[in-house]
Amino acid sequence: MPRGHPFTGTRIALLAGSLLVNVGSFSIYPYLAVLLRERMGADMAQIGVVLGVGTLVQFASAPATAALAERLGLQRSLVCALVMYSLGGTAFLVGEDNPALTVAGLFLISGGGSLYSPSYRSYLVHGASPELRPRLVSAGNAAGNLGIALGPVVGALLIQFPDLMFAVVTAVYTSLAVAHLFLRREQRTEDAPPIEPFRRMLSGLAVLPFAVTAVSYYVHMQFFQYLSSYAQGRVSTVFFGATMMGYSLGLVLLQPLVAQRVERMAYPAAMAIGFGCLAVGMVSFTGGNELAIAVGVAAISAGSAVLLLKNDLEALARSRRSATVVFGQQRLAVGVGSSLSGVVGGNLYGLFEGGGRLPGFWLVVAAQCVLLPPLVLGVHRLRRRAPNPADSS
Repeated sequence: MPRGHPFTGTRIALLAGSLLVNVGSFSIYPYLAVLLRERMGADMAQIGVVLGVGTLVQFASAPATAALAERLGLQRSLVCALVMYSLGGTAFLVGEDNPALTVAGLFLISGGGSLYSPSYRSYLVHGASPELRPRLVSAGNAAGNLGIALGPVVGALLIQFPDLMFAVVTAVYTSLAVAHLFLRREQRTEDAPPIEPFRRMLSGLAVLPFAVTAVSYYVHMQFFQYLSSYAQGRVSTVFFGATMMGYSLGLVLLQPLVAQRVERMAYPAAMAIGFGCLAVGMVSFTGGNELAIAVGVAAISAGSAVLLLKNDLEALARSRRSATVVFGQQRLAVGVGSSLSGVVGGNLYGLFEGGGRLPGFWLVVAAQCVLLPPLVLGVHRLRRRAPNPADSS
C-alpha cells in the first residue's frame, strides 16, 4: 500500500467490511440474553455466566490471536475470522432446538471477533507513515461505530423473525469471507519489528496506554451497561434508543475531525479532556430527565472520541512491537476494564438502587473519572523513577 495515500481501494474495502461485520454482530448482541434464555431454558444468572465466558474469549484471547495473525498474515487472518463468524451465524440459524449449537455459535463469533479486530486494524495502518496513522485509526473506529449504531436497528426489525435474522447475518459474513479472499496479501516491510515467540506475546507492552485504556473502559462501560436500567421509567424507550444511536454517530462524525489534533496533543491533556467529559456526562445523568440524559450522552461521546483514539495512538507510538500485537494488547486492556466495570459497577449500582439513591451511583462514577487518571499517571511516574535492580552493582 503506498505510504502517501491513506484511503486506497483496499482500505476502503476494509472499512466497508468492518461496517458490515459490526452491523451483523450488533444486530444479534443486544438480544443474546433473550435468545439464550428462550433456547436454553436457563435463568439469568446462568445466562450471565455464558455471556461472561463469551466476553472473556473475545477479549482475553486477543494477545494470542494477534500473535497468531502476525504469523498467518493479516489477509489470511481476516478470512479465517470471517469463516468463524459464518460458522457462528450458521450455528445460531440451525440451533433453535439445540442449545449446545447456540452456545457454540456464541463462542465462534467471540473467537472470530478476537482474531478479526487486531488483524483489521493492523491491516488499515500497514505501510502507512506515522503522519497518516491518526486518520486511518479514526476512520477504522468510525466505520466500526457506524456498524454498532445501525446493528441494533436491524436487529429490532428482524428479532420477530429470528431465522431470517440469522440467515441474513450468516449471508453477510459468508459474502465478506469470500470478498476478503481477493484482498492483496500484505508484504512484510524491512523495518517491521521481529516476530516474537508466543510466550512473549505480552512483551513490549506499552504500560501507560494499556493502564489508561483499562481505566477508560472501566468507567465508560458503566455508562454503557447501566444507563439503560437507569433510564427505564425516566425516559421513553424510543428516546433512549435514539440517544444511544446518537452516541455512536457522534463518534463516527467527531473522531475523524479531531484525529490530527489528538495525535499532536500531549497524553495528559487528552486524558484531561476525555475523562473530564466523561465526568460531566455522569454528573448530568443525575438529572434523570430527557435533557439531562441527552446532554450526558453527548458529553461522553465527545470525551470518548478524544480519549479512546489517543489511547491507541499512544500504544502504537510507545511499543516496539508490530501494530497487530499492539492492537491485540489494547483489546486485552478493553477486556480488563470492561470486566472490572461489570464486577465493581454492578455491585455499586445494586447498592445505590437498594438504598433508593440511584443518582448517587453516577456521582461515584464521576468521582472516579476525576481521581483515577492522575492516580494512574502518578503511579507510572513513580515506576519510571524507581531504580532498576539490574542496574545496581
